[in-house]
Amino acid sequence: MSFRIKGINAVSGIGVADHSKSAFLELKRKRTYLYDFDFVTSENCRKSKIFFIAWAPEISRIRAKMLYATSKDRFKRELDGVHYDIQATDSTEMDLEVIRERAH
Repeated sequence: MSFRIKGINAVSGIGVADHSKSAFLELKRKRTYLYDFDFVTSENCRKSKIFFIAWAPEISRIRAKMLYATSKDRFKRELDGVHYDIQATDSTEMDLEVIRERAH
């Protein structure tokens, strides 16, 4: 699932499209897209956490990375319910072991 940003906002630089907010609410409430990470704690309790994974490949231009980073922060603030944030520049930074470590 991907989300979109809309228009320029004088304060933050971007705005978040309404359909992106709606899609996130579906994910959160109905588990529609099942991007939650389900796991069992050391106390044997089942938990589920939502991860926000930002992908910015190492080969990207610096200006593009900076714009992406500021836009991502604004966008993430609109999504109430994200438990963990991962900034990945290659696939090893968002593999299952990394996610497991962050969730515990």
